[in-house]
Amino acid sequence: MFYNQSKDDVLTQLNTSRHEGLTEKEAQLRLEKYGRNEMQQDPPTPIWKIFIHSFKEPLVIILLLAVLLSLVSGIYDLTSSGDVKHAMSSFYEAIAIMILILINSGLSVWQTASARKSLDSLKKMNDHQVSVVRDNNWEKISVNLLVPGDIIGVKMGDFIEADVRWFKTSELQVLEAHLTGESEPISKIVEVLPEETDLGDRKNMGYSGSTVTNGNGYAVVVATGMETELGKIAGLLKNTPDSKTPIEKTVNELTRKLMYVAGGVVLFTLVAGSLKTWLTTGSFSFTSFAAILSTAIALAVAAIPDALPAVLSIVLTIGATVLTKSKGLIKSLNSVETLGSTTFIASDKTGTLTKNEMTVTRFFANGVEFEVEGCGYDPLGEITPKDQVESARQFIVASILNNEANVSKNENGNYVPFGNPTDVALVVLGLKTGLDRHELLNKKSELDYDILRIFPFDSTRKMMSVVVKAGDEFKVLTKGAPDVLLNKADVGTDKKAFEEKIDKFANEALRTLAVGERVISEDEAMNSAMEELENNISLLGLAGIIDPPREEVRQSVETLHNADINVVMITGDHVKTAQAIAAKLGIISNNGTQVMEGKQIDRMSDDELFDQVENIRVYARVSPEHKQRIVNQLQRHGEVVAMTGDGVNDAPALRAADIGVAMGINGTDVTKDSADLILLDDKFTTIEHSVEAGRTIFTNIKNFMRHELTTNVAEVLSLMFGLLLITHDIGNVSSNTPTLTALMVLWVNMISDALPSFALGYDVPESDIMNEPPRDTHKSILADGMMSRIIVRGITMGVVVFVGFVLAARSGMQVEEAQTVAFLTLVFGQLWNVFDARSSKTLFHRNPFSNSKLIMAVSFSALSSLFVTISPFFNEVMGTARLSGGVYLMVIFIPAIPVFLISGVKAVLLKNK
Repeated sequence: MFYNQSKDDVLTQLNTSRHEGLTEKEAQLRLEKYGRNEMQQDPPTPIWKIFIHSFKEPLVIILLLAVLLSLVSGIYDLTSSGDVKHAMSSFYEAIAIMILILINSGLSVWQTASARKSLDSLKKMNDHQVSVVRDNNWEKISVNLLVPGDIIGVKMGDFIEADVRWFKTSELQVLEAHLTGESEPISKIVEVLPEETDLGDRKNMGYSGSTVTNGNGYAVVVATGMETELGKIAGLLKNTPDSKTPIEKTVNELTRKLMYVAGGVVLFTLVAGSLKTWLTTGSFSFTSFAAILSTAIALAVAAIPDALPAVLSIVLTIGATVLTKSKGLIKSLNSVETLGSTTFIASDKTGTLTKNEMTVTRFFANGVEFEVEGCGYDPLGEITPKDQVESARQFIVASILNNEANVSKNENGNYVPFGNPTDVALVVLGLKTGLDRHELLNKKSELDYDILRIFPFDSTRKMMSVVVKAGDEFKVLTKGAPDVLLNKADVGTDKKAFEEKIDKFANEALRTLAVGERVISEDEAMNSAMEELENNISLLGLAGIIDPPREEVRQSVETLHNADINVVMITGDHVKTAQAIAAKLGIISNNGTQVMEGKQIDRMSDDELFDQVENIRVYARVSPEHKQRIVNQLQRHGEVVAMTGDGVNDAPALRAADIGVAMGINGTDVTKDSADLILLDDKFTTIEHSVEAGRTIFTNIKNFMRHELTTNVAEVLSLMFGLLLITHDIGNVSSNTPTLTALMVLWVNMISDALPSFALGYDVPESDIMNEPPRDTHKSILADGMMSRIIVRGITMGVVVFVGFVLAARSGMQVEEAQTVAFLTLVFGQLWNVFDARSSKTLFHRNPFSNSKLIMAVSFSALSSLFVTISPFFNEVMGTARLSGGVYLMVIFIPAIPVFLISGVKAVLLKNK
């Protein structure tokens, strides 16, 4: 526990000396016992395992079965029947299907490798050094070599690289926002604390990953590596399983069903074909079975949307590219669509909804209340009332002289803070009024200022003072907690006015800081004790400071609410601050809305939290475990949860959520590692754009699946019609000849069907999708009339293909010519159909030329499909044949007739509704 033990007891327990530290020998023994001071990481899955795993997908299993059947058929033809032409056709089919499988597997490997590369580029691997006592000597060692019992020293600007117990501090303040969510530095103490003290209030402890913002201190290391609070969070991550995204669940369910359908179709084909042969010929032979096997292979390929994995990956990649342009880096392609189905966005406050940049927004001086525009460290912003600013000069000068912070421009022209965030806020206020601390102290102003003595802030006095010489005058300038300075104020101070402003600022969630001065003699300035000088203070003013909300967040919250997405704020900050910020951002309607605290969650069972979690919009004083519980209970309600954050404390909830969103600039490496989406500009509004992109992507996925599955239904039915309805030879075509060869089906699926499907990924929404509710992830992707639409159009297209095949056979065409007619009828049928599939209504509702990439894809698919019928090479491999000019015109334009008729009928029905 350590925080509830005295510093001497802790040193005794760890068997170390505050003056001599550990010996090098003992440190080495402890390093072997406790391990290096670093986070454990699971080794990445080897690329070869990812490649092998891709062969377990249901669609791939069916395609592997088709490869096996093709090889069996080819071997039989070579060894038994002697039909070399048919054997080579079977081998071509096996090779083509295997190439398809390898392409899909290669895409999976490429996607994973790309995601790893993106993540590695974001990680900043710094080998920090730390000051430590070893063998009675101070030395610098790598932080990885720290062990429990080491004595360390830190100063302003240092990182704390392990969990420590402080035993000596001097004005030490530490920023722990990454762990607690609080943006204000915590003043550290050495006294013993009660056992029930919460993590965020353990002021005698320091935690790995924190930053020293003021003072210095000495401590003993009590935990390293995975045993630190940071390590425990990393442990939570390891125990949090990755959840499947909605699109993964949808596609997995669909492909599983298609696998059963394909298996059933193949089995039915073999049985029905064999029975048909027996009934029509009265005999059965391996030769006739080989012909049936060709139909079965074609049906296996036809029943599977072979291009689905590739098209899905490419459409999601298009979405990821769009997101990158909007400053969103997606690590998992499937996560792009997940944002579109999000129903709850649970966001950390500090650094996500707010800027994590303390800013003076109001101050009270000389009886006037001022408003200050501008946020953050950039010294731009008007102060109103403008004509009264000069009357507040004394207050502002005292604020920036009694101060050790500063801001400076970096090489990019951005202002960078140095020092305590509250002091930085006062320095920026001074710059907004044209007052610069450096210039005041370097005699560049009309009055010569010199700082003579400094009395640093400490948590007991709750004040900081400096003694200055201002021209010929000597003053003590004091700033600190308003209640403390009011008690030390002189009789001339209007205490009532200050108390009213203190209450008003507090109700607006502003942290308040009082500033005062006292004119003293030169003797007092040089010789009087601090306790004597910090009395009879004349209060100059009161500063109201806040970690400001990000400017763009309120509009984004409103847009998300219009899209029926609930925004929840989860923070480690205090209730009043959380309430006020949430009200300003529009997350809640007023400050009276219920806020749930971490201690309330502690008292609740999961079922009790489940009953309330959907109605709570603000959580305050929460721990990482609380955040994870909140996410889990929302998911129990069936909500799709996106969790945003930048600190280490957000990481477990990011991993548990359906999609984790991390800040790219201020986010920690642990958080980025846990996230699915990284906001490169740290702007909450990027989430809004990502949600819109996700919804657009799902709409496009639905459109291309409607297009692909319609083609699959047409392929299957045209082959089944041939199997069941052609009971005798037609002209030169035998009754066992399949309507389409397997390679023709593969061509349709991978070229003339897939390429337009890729182009659908560039379509813009038909309507304002951000005024629609999120999609129901429990509802099948084939719901809302999509299944009936696929069946009607698929049956129609399948009938047209079959009729074209039969008419070609009756006209005396050879087998290859009849199959080519069926092939081109199918190709152009689905090319016309793609314009209907891209609309949720009919093809008449969208401009066919609005997507130039679709026009190019359709044109290429049409021309290349015509080319394979006139190329001798493809005639040999695919079994196609050259047709006459008149037949080409018919197979191009006749398939358009049913597409336009069906769309026309639907348009009339929609108009009548």
